Amino acid sequence: MTWRTVAQGLRFPEGPVAMPDGSVILVEIAAGRITRIDAEGRIDVVAEPGGGPNGLAMGPDGKLYCCNNGGFNWHEAGGFLAPHGQADDYSGGRIERIDPMRGTVEVLYADGDFGCSLRGPNDIVFDAHGGFWFTDHGKTRPRARDVTGIFYAKADGSFVEEVVFPSENPNGIGLSPDGSRLYAAETYTCRLMAFDVTAPGKVAPGGGPGGPGIPIYRPAGYKFFDSLGVEAGGNICVATIGESGISVVSPTGDLVGFVATDDVFTTNICWGGDDLHDAYVTLSGSGRLVTMRWPRPGLRLAY
Repeated sequence: MTWRTVAQGLRFPEGPVAMPDGSVILVEIAAGRITRIDAEGRIDVVAEPGGGPNGLAMGPDGKLYCCNNGGFNWHEAGGFLAPHGQADDYSGGRIERIDPMRGTVEVLYADGDFGCSLRGPNDIVFDAHGGFWFTDHGKTRPRARDVTGIFYAKADGSFVEEVVFPSENPNGIGLSPDGSRLYAAETYTCRLMAFDVTAPGKVAPGGGPGGPGIPIYRPAGYKFFDSLGVEAGGNICVATIGESGISVVSPTGDLVGFVATDDVFTTNICWGGDDLHDAYVTLSGSGRLVTMRWPRPGLRLAY
């Protein structure tokens, strides 16, 4: 399997969403914008929310829902870009709703709404009920790092709740094909966690010794987990920083395989095409969106 570059020159791309017309909409965190890349690699700006747009998902109303982490500082050397702590002009964590046709940006949830602390919302997934789960990765400052959690919210702006607290700097999030399990990837512990979903926005209180989550996979070595996607058959595909690629993990916690890339900041995966075999991966440090034919189809998302 060989990766093909779809677009380059992006400013730390993440959160790819494969669209029905063959384009991919993603975020450029360092540029504070939402970008569409068509099948020929042409790049157009969809919206400019500022801050640090991070995870992105299509909602039931045809709008894009964006986790905005409020911004990072950046270190760039040799054409390679890396986030470096909380931005000097940090604008606060929030969830935004974006009209992909008009480019309008609406803040749906902000820090303090419904008593929730939103420091650095990171990744998002909708369920079949029209609500969405999202992680808050928090922010890092000299000698301090936020303690954060996993949230559930309604798409109409009427409710958001922190369901899991604390969580160890959660990053990627996804649902099993039947919606009965929630998966979250922790960055610094490099653990893939599973939560049993009991109702929309609820997880079973029992689990491992540290709370409701059940650790199902953790690789050896010096690595970090970023975002994730789920295959139609249930495997969890976790972007793995340090090893540079995608770790494919079964629902029972076995490593099915590893698909390598050439960028240490391999951050996200999604699937498109009529058969959902077209995998798109963001190589954030080098600013590229790449694609290949994946051996198994990705999960068709709720919206």
